[in-house]
Amino acid sequence: MNKPTILSCGEVLWDLFPNGARFGGAPANFACHAAMLGGHVSMLSGVGNDARGDEAFSILNRFQVDTSLIQRIDDAPTGSVGIKLDDPTKPAFEIHTNSAWDHITWTAELESRIAQFDAVYFGTLGQRGDLSRATIRHVIQTAKARGIFRVLDVNLRKPFYDAELLRDSISQASVLKLSDEELFEVAAACDIKWNASPEILLRQILARLKLDLVVMTRGAEGAILLSATELILQPGIPTVVRDTVGAGDSFTAALVMGLLRGDKLATIARTACETASVVCGQDGAVPEISLPTF
Repeated sequence: MNKPTILSCGEVLWDLFPNGARFGGAPANFACHAAMLGGHVSMLSGVGNDARGDEAFSILNRFQVDTSLIQRIDDAPTGSVGIKLDDPTKPAFEIHTNSAWDHITWTAELESRIAQFDAVYFGTLGQRGDLSRATIRHVIQTAKARGIFRVLDVNLRKPFYDAELLRDSISQASVLKLSDEELFEVAAACDIKWNASPEILLRQILARLKLDLVVMTRGAEGAILLSATELILQPGIPTVVRDTVGAGDSFTAALVMGLLRGDKLATIARTACETASVVCGQDGAVPEISLPTF
């Protein structure tokens, strides 16, 4: 069986923890985890002409992620995010502006290669810059026209989103993944009133936006997976939490790989929660990566 082919679109950056810098960005974390789980993954992003950009290429190549679609941006640095862990279950983020991943451009190579992918992954944060938003939107619209599986991983980081961005992004997706903390704003963006249980709200989002699947993570409580015919309530997998950065990205990687393999939803839910639990018990979004020297 051929490996599933996945294009991950969005930010490559460095999470600046109190004890040092760690490779990050939800699409980059997702790409590494999906590759570890057996996917053939390509990354669409931008990095600066700097040491952090060089190291990002090195790490992605180490995980056998295809980096040929990552663009070097001369006049913007590789992205970075300050992270505080006063509460290890709820990290605080300070996302630095005007980063290289805000300047991703549409290219002829990108256009020619979209048809080769089985799935395209994208998020909301990666669309904060006008240029990157236009490019990622073009990718998703092209994938949709070709019937390619499209996975939106909501990543709400103020002030880098609004209701229009959420609504437009969801309308282009076939699978929506969000957290329980994001449900209220997602429902509001879809003109759905918060007057029912989470399961009913998710069902309304599924129907109104014509999605194939809606997935909501619930932290230690597990996850809900909802399609037109199934509702899976997956309990959480107990673990001793070191930090939760990247847990959702590993969950989504396991989710996408399971969907592309055609696994049953109940199996996918269990595997995705187990994967996230392992990441929560270790330091960093991709635990196998050691701290860089810069």
